[in-house]
Amino acid sequence: MKQSRNTIARKEITRLIHESGVALSHAELQGLLDGLCDRVTTYRVLERLMDEGIIHKVVDIDGTIKYAECHTCTTEIHHHDHLHFSCEQCKTVTCVEDVEPKIKLPVSYKVHKINLTVSGICPNCQ
Repeated sequence: MKQSRNTIARKEITRLIHESGVALSHAELQGLLDGLCDRVTTYRVLERLMDEGIIHKVVDIDGTIKYAECHTCTTEIHHHDHLHFSCEQCKTVTCVEDVEPKIKLPVSYKVHKINLTVSGICPNCQ
């Protein structure tokens, strides 16, 4: 396994996602980084953070890929059976950990990932 480099860009992207409280898109991160690194570097850092179990990818109701902090993941195991709430008004995406969806498939199906997004109006916009 590759040794992770702790670059300034990596530290800043990790900090931004950690402090955000909501999932952030690549474009949102680029704006917040204010020229610290180019878009390709941002993508590479995001890929590495996903590989390390630090963040996970979320697709919002508009199809935009966003990135949120992992809470119980490791390099070997990503565990994302929580739902994501996508606000139709402010466009934020929030991980909702205390709601666990129950999905029961026939025995012949093997689940690798679950991506459950619920849309509506968040508490901040009500």
